[in-house]
Amino acid sequence: MSKVQTEQAAFLPPMGNPSAGSANPAVSLSALWGYLLPALNHIARSPTNTPEKAPAIDLAYHMGIHTATYNYITTVPDLPIAGLPLGAPPSNKERQTDSTGTDLYLHLDKFFTDHSRELLLGAPEDDTTLVQYLIPCFKRYAVGAHSINRLLNYVNRHYVKRAVDEDRGWLTLGDMLDTVARSIQEGRTREQIAQRLKEKRMDELKKWGYEAGGPPAKLAEAELCAEAASPLDRVVPLEALALRRFRTEFVEPLLAAPNMKGKRRRPGAPPVNGSKINLPKGRLARAVEELLGAQGGDSEQRCGLAAELAAMLRIVGVQHTHPMRKRLDKFLAVNRQ
Repeated sequence: MSKVQTEQAAFLPPMGNPSAGSANPAVSLSALWGYLLPALNHIARSPTNTPEKAPAIDLAYHMGIHTATYNYITTVPDLPIAGLPLGAPPSNKERQTDSTGTDLYLHLDKFFTDHSRELLLGAPEDDTTLVQYLIPCFKRYAVGAHSINRLLNYVNRHYVKRAVDEDRGWLTLGDMLDTVARSIQEGRTREQIAQRLKEKRMDELKKWGYEAGGPPAKLAEAELCAEAASPLDRVVPLEALALRRFRTEFVEPLLAAPNMKGKRRRPGAPPVNGSKINLPKGRLARAVEELLGAQGGDSEQRCGLAAELAAMLRIVGVQHTHPMRKRLDKFLAVNRQ
């Protein structure tokens, strides 16, 4: 492909507004989803020569989606639904009728689930090339998720914010129960308890790289990681929702070790003849072992892949205590000296 052809492919015109005739996209979930889906597929799945930027949709379509989403969430009446997002049990009668935004949120969660599974199915069978597939694959997925998060920001502003206010976000009062209980037992004031809760939240964010007093961008990044690491019953912004699904449907299956066949050693029993048992490793563990243990080649490129993989595991919510993250961090610390 010539330079001119490459530039033309890289700057494809934005996707136009599909013809909907006289139909109102906000009249029902099926109508709204049919209007949104072409844009979501274009942003998330269309090939692009500029992986750092998701394919665009034109301004008219963008405004049409914003208007339709706003109208749907604010005008469709509440109807009984079966439970809360992702199967979380309702705690009161009000939540049992909370359908405004929930159904759309669930559809978006399924969209990211299906997309992540498709990407996993496309992974190479050869472990030696798995990391080289995973890194650009995630970058393309992440820019699409970020673009969809902006496109449907009204879902975040209306539905997600309300869910967080109702204590359904990534960090709930239940997670901080011990902190609250101790503060009450010590006879602290409401303001003191609120301060302890704030400190507890900061403690959680420190696990994702934030330091008190750091810049707002670092705080937002740490919170995005924490949201992506949350359980599936927590309501999080759409970008975190996408990253969480990449973790559960793509990364975790690659991290999972295969089941051992045959008779297993009883827990606590000494090794046979003093030898250690080589436990099976997941595909990603084998791929990383191959990458880090490679002799010769481009060491700078190897360190670059390791750094990008470590950053990816963090942003999708893999805990800092996970052996894979510890292995990569140790390798990078040694090779950066």
